[in-house]
Amino acid sequence: MNLHDIRRKQCATILSYTGGVITLGAPLMLTPLSVGFFHRGEWGAWKDFTIPAVALFLLGMTLWRGFHSRRAATINILEGGVIVLLSWIIIILFSAFPFITALHLNFTQAVFEAVSGWTTTGLSVVDVTKAPRAILIWRSTIQLAGGAGLAIIMISSIAGPVGPGLAFAEGRTDQLVPHVRKSAKLVMTIYLGYAIVGTLAYIFAGMSSFDAVNHSFAAVSTGGFSTVPESIGRWNSVTIEAVTITLMILGNLNFLTAYLMLNGKFRAVGRNGEVRLMAFVLPVSAFLLFFLVCRGFYPTLEKGARVAIFETVSALTTTGFSTVSYNNWPAFGWFLLIVLMLVGGGTCSTAGGIKQYRIYLLYKSLGWEFKRYFLPRTAVVENYVWQGENKDYIKDDRIRQTSLFLFLYLICYVLSVGILTAHGFNLPESMFESASSLGTVGISVGVTSASAPPIVLWTETLGMFLGRLEFFIVFISAWKIILLSRTIQRSVNNPG
Repeated sequence: MNLHDIRRKQCATILSYTGGVITLGAPLMLTPLSVGFFHRGEWGAWKDFTIPAVALFLLGMTLWRGFHSRRAATINILEGGVIVLLSWIIIILFSAFPFITALHLNFTQAVFEAVSGWTTTGLSVVDVTKAPRAILIWRSTIQLAGGAGLAIIMISSIAGPVGPGLAFAEGRTDQLVPHVRKSAKLVMTIYLGYAIVGTLAYIFAGMSSFDAVNHSFAAVSTGGFSTVPESIGRWNSVTIEAVTITLMILGNLNFLTAYLMLNGKFRAVGRNGEVRLMAFVLPVSAFLLFFLVCRGFYPTLEKGARVAIFETVSALTTTGFSTVSYNNWPAFGWFLLIVLMLVGGGTCSTAGGIKQYRIYLLYKSLGWEFKRYFLPRTAVVENYVWQGENKDYIKDDRIRQTSLFLFLYLICYVLSVGILTAHGFNLPESMFESASSLGTVGISVGVTSASAPPIVLWTETLGMFLGRLEFFIVFISAWKIILLSRTIQRSVNNPG
């Protein structure tokens, strides 16, 4: 079999499984119609969701049936990356349709809103005071689905060896149990359990059932979309803020860590590097934010402490909820939030950013490097960090990959800042908004709006997309798609 035939077979496998994923994703577009059962005035939005759902289903079935092979196909990480990339792009485009038809957003704005939802960012160009309830629940629903990972949701339904390739392509390398399908089901059980408990907690705390569902979905997915312009600050409630903080931290946890915690294996949880880093960063950051910003900025010490704790957790977990505006904050407050947004949340969680595991690993490698200078040249050292209940032995190539990722992340961040400053925004605003979009956080200082220049929205859209998926996977998969598209073109030109 020559290279051309191999690529043709890869094309068929990729298109087939892409069709399967988007077919299973189509029913998700019908979920906002449930609002009509409780609010009769919302039935008018049925076309906004039914038409793209049917079109997505038909497209998916065409790809699945047209390219499906009876022989079981094993896909590697690269092919899984292409499937994830194609699936996300297709579903995002279809998910933008309701924003165009119901809210009359233009294509750029609609795609921005859809990407912000699926990537669990929470930056928005929608006026929530004028949006129908069906649109509001749609935004929260795609954040919930995007947080779990479109691929993770689907691999429990797709048989065979396809699962690992898709999961790794989404940057989720930890499995709760050896079997991928069982692992995916456990992830969904934990995740939906968070959402249900969170909804009930919000209702008991004083939210309406509609607001509770939306904010629970957004909190556990570390997404941050809200039904009101003031976000969580609208309620000014200690109880609601406490519920939100709990859900944000749970959403930030690596699913493997959450699994161990729910099984009472607290010793393994305590040894986890991400948990230790978070346990250090959160209180220190909240302390600094309180004493250097909030203590003299708000009328009471209680209010200042609440703001410091909530905004610190929201930024580090990349959720993006807020209780106050940052526009009049001192520069140090912006600086601290930018750093927290860049660090980000846990690996294999719903959070974004550079990820706490990478930061912890680089910190540990710095110590290992210093120790190496004092050891004999012949010394053999096995460096490790704890992952779950097992030691994860770290080799130099892992450190190199992590360093390259960090370098690439910072390059993208600098480019984003440069584009925003070139369009008239000042440096602090550009740095803040770029950190928020690339880290899939969602808190804003006013740069992101429906009136923002299209190039700014597209820059943030690309940043959110890259921040949600793994950089290397996106770039390599995009190049793979180009190669496969050439194969398809040759096959069309030379059918024999």
